Amino acid sequence: MSKILLNSLLIGPAALGAVLMVSSASLAADASAKTDLAASQITVDAPTTTVNSVSSLALPVQIAATPVAAPEAAAPVAPVAAPAEVAGLPNTAPVSSTADSLAQVSQYSNEGDTAAGQVTSVSQLSDVQPTDWAFQALQSLVERYGCIAGYPDGTYRGQRAMTRFEFAAGLNACMDRVNELIASATADLVRKEDLLAIQKLQEEFAAELATLRGRVDALEARTTQLEAQQFSTTTKLQGEVIFALSAANDSNEAVFQNRVRLALNSSFTGKDLLITRLSSANAPLFNFDGNAPIGAGVTTNTSGEGRQTFQLNTSNDVIVDWLAYYFPVTSKAQVYVAAVGGLHSDYVITTANPYNEDFGGGSGALTFFGQDNAIYNIGGGSGIGFTYKFNDVIGFNLGYLAGDDTSSAATPLNSNGLFNGGYGALAQLSFQPLKGKLKVAATYVNAYATAGSSIFNYGGTGDAVGVVGTQLANFPGLGSAVTTNSGGLSVSYQFTPKFVVSAWGSYTSADPTGGGSAGLDQGEIWSYAMAFAFPDAFMKGNLAGLIVGAEPYLGNAQQVAGPAATNNVPIHIEGYYKFQINNYISVTPGVIYIVNQGQSDANDAVIGTIRTTFKF
Repeated sequence: MSKILLNSLLIGPAALGAVLMVSSASLAADASAKTDLAASQITVDAPTTTVNSVSSLALPVQIAATPVAAPEAAAPVAPVAAPAEVAGLPNTAPVSSTADSLAQVSQYSNEGDTAAGQVTSVSQLSDVQPTDWAFQALQSLVERYGCIAGYPDGTYRGQRAMTRFEFAAGLNACMDRVNELIASATADLVRKEDLLAIQKLQEEFAAELATLRGRVDALEARTTQLEAQQFSTTTKLQGEVIFALSAANDSNEAVFQNRVRLALNSSFTGKDLLITRLSSANAPLFNFDGNAPIGAGVTTNTSGEGRQTFQLNTSNDVIVDWLAYYFPVTSKAQVYVAAVGGLHSDYVITTANPYNEDFGGGSGALTFFGQDNAIYNIGGGSGIGFTYKFNDVIGFNLGYLAGDDTSSAATPLNSNGLFNGGYGALAQLSFQPLKGKLKVAATYVNAYATAGSSIFNYGGTGDAVGVVGTQLANFPGLGSAVTTNSGGLSVSYQFTPKFVVSAWGSYTSADPTGGGSAGLDQGEIWSYAMAFAFPDAFMKGNLAGLIVGAEPYLGNAQQVAGPAATNNVPIHIEGYYKFQINNYISVTPGVIYIVNQGQSDANDAVIGTIRTTFKF
């Protein structure tokens, strides 16, 4: 019995090879064949169930086998992927019933056995030559297994296309021959010496086999455990923890600050993304003498100038600071919906500041100003963004974000809803030629800041402090509501894989709309910068950056705020170097120096920071 079983195990692959050889040779297209069907005329249907009997076949049927193109002599067989539309297959007529199918199978089976009988040598086939590319395979199938039958005229017709019935007949003949070999057990396919060699190898490698078996069992057990204890099949947890030691001049003390973010990233289709991010922080801003209160509703002396990306103060309470959903509508279009904490930089195709940009995270530039053009911080909160890419080079964005105003007056009844409160509406055209080495973004933003809200608010229209820029630039209406129109241009070019130059600028026209600022002139707000990034500086994974520019400032301050104000340009200089210790930990020391802080030539601000970022 064991000998018969071993014979069947060795003959099985031969039978499969015979079937594939029969189907391959018979499906090769003949250049002179009379079938001249277009590819669109034949559809190959991949079966969805296993056929256990001929009676289970759904009729009519079409050929489902994978055709093989006939190569030149001695060339390898080139398979054609299925399912697909294939040209050159015969148009099989529909079969009317199962009985007709069985009759045709029998007819094709008998056709190969009547006149010609079983072929015992490949030389009996008049149209098979030693120079044919399949000669050796045919010789093996004929003389070793006897699985090939010729046509009554002594031909094999290897160039003719094959029908499903002929395939069934060939398979049936080959399986009959295999059954005969197994039953008779006359072929000496397995020798005693082979069995002894296998036994000896098993004995010699018994320890290794046992060790391998143990490892496989351990992997299976661990896989089962992970599947049972996995967080979610649709959601991944990502975290970022920042600890920073910072110090600044004036009356500021050195402080140890922290921010923790946990993001739940969920996908339901594999192409969409739902982000729920929780944040907790104890990282208030520094106070500078150059930012005295400037008007009604603005009573703080803190400033967005030099504000670092981790500086957020929730008194270590946990809040949902970002809740948004991305989903595609076509292969070229995507929609972004933000419920909380949405930013324009979340959905635009590019901000044109690679490496320095980390979207408020702890791996790029130290400050918000160093991460992207200040125009992206005008407006934010809840709303929608739309992205469309014409191709890999050109695309555009449209977006509308209403402010997350948390003040007592921020209710729909007090005209602070989605469409009648603070907002920012963006339109941007992006251009990325030269395989993305050159990035250009032209941006326009129309916005409205409610009374007491900063213009550059980074998602919160109730902010008494802007995320970037001087207080005069954030509150040109001296505490009243302001309508703004802004235009910006951002450009970057990657000269080498280790050197990128970025530049950007923006202009904002701010029109106070009333309140305590009736009769105020229109404010002119400017901002510009040049940034340099050095990825893999001195060591792979590290990053060096240098940003020099002017944070948003009110260019006509004396005209708007009175002769006591100054029009000095606040110059922002920032340098940092990120040490990437491993995939999860980085340490970034850096210095931020602001000349004419608060638009006053009597004030300079210096901030030193050592930022440590943990990611998991």
